[in-house]
Amino acid sequence: MSTAPLRPVAARRATFTDNNDHSAECMFGVGAVRDAWLGHGLRAWPSDRTTAESAVETLYRRSGFREPEFVWVPSPPAGSDLIAVEGLATTLSFAGDGVACVSSRIATMLSESRRRMDTLIARGRSDWPNERRAIETARTQSPDDSARVGISPNAIIRAAVWDSLRTSLFDGVAAAIRTLMPAVVGGVTWYGQQEAHRVAFYDTYRRFGLARFRSDDVELLDLHTAVTGATGWWWAFDNVCVMAERPTALHTEPIPGRVHNERRLHHPDAPALEFEDGHLLFVHHGTIVPDWVVLEPTVERIARERNVEVRRCAIERIGWDTYIDEAGLALIDRADDPGNVGHTLQLYVISDGWGRSDHILLAVNGSPERDGRRRRYGIYVPTRISSALDAAAWTYGINGTDYARLVRRT
Repeated sequence: MSTAPLRPVAARRATFTDNNDHSAECMFGVGAVRDAWLGHGLRAWPSDRTTAESAVETLYRRSGFREPEFVWVPSPPAGSDLIAVEGLATTLSFAGDGVACVSSRIATMLSESRRRMDTLIARGRSDWPNERRAIETARTQSPDDSARVGISPNAIIRAAVWDSLRTSLFDGVAAAIRTLMPAVVGGVTWYGQQEAHRVAFYDTYRRFGLARFRSDDVELLDLHTAVTGATGWWWAFDNVCVMAERPTALHTEPIPGRVHNERRLHHPDAPALEFEDGHLLFVHHGTIVPDWVVLEPTVERIARERNVEVRRCAIERIGWDTYIDEAGLALIDRADDPGNVGHTLQLYVISDGWGRSDHILLAVNGSPERDGRRRRYGIYVPTRISSALDAAAWTYGINGTDYARLVRRT
């Protein structure tokens, strides 16, 4: 069940409260609310079917439809398969000028509610140049630090809640799951736990008393809250609702350089995402890779791999030094990195087996990762470049002479 308790419904018109409490303590709470919703979005255990079905039944009734028959499947891919096999997409009904099926009505109802709440909290101010700059600043520092320098609650909540959760869940986890499915499922897809950013954003406003929404919008927000906190993806058809279980395993790590607890999928030696029916994904620091990259990377497999990103991940798995030795890469040039004191630039020619002739520059991050380490990485550079300094300069769009004058690079 959701850890974001449902709040009593206030039967009154919406108002934007004049809450001027922008203190650091108040904004510190924003991060705590965000993290609670992040926990829902990353949860990997069985759905709370009773809560999910109850909320969806109410959405059906509010849309003018009878309660559906619920069909549970072990994963979103299993849901898309079921929809195709049973021909559920063909049950979409049309009337008047548009689609009159339950999924369309629910989507319209929720969209109109969000639009009313957006208007109320003046989220449109994010289009103002000053507000956009405030959001950009808020993305780079903690909510309490933003509050201390006078950044508005709107900008802080947008950066620390909406943007952060969307990055981790919708653009991260949900996008990864979509790679397991056909491009078109045949119905409106609701992403359940991975839509937490939509719910958490408005929930934060009401928790901190920054907005009082209309009673009908509060009811819809509560229903959306219940579904998001209780289950994974789902599809509504006129008589049937297909509900997908949450993953059985979901592993992430912090995204380097981000300050609002943004996460990305990753597991060093096992699937980062797995469902009960065996659908799974191996993910290396946010990049989806074949299982061999995580389980058994070898120089021979790397040589046969055509995808540059997958190849990079596999090399990182076995380590650059090991790869260079075992693959027999020939060193062309080496130089101290002027912008990264204490580290060197190394230029290699790629040996046979890659299907093309290339040079690769091995360098070390100019800035440390979140854990304090500096990551070693390789960059492909044109074969006409034979100097390590020129190769590093090429990646910045400058010449080797200018690069040699650098005091520090990032």
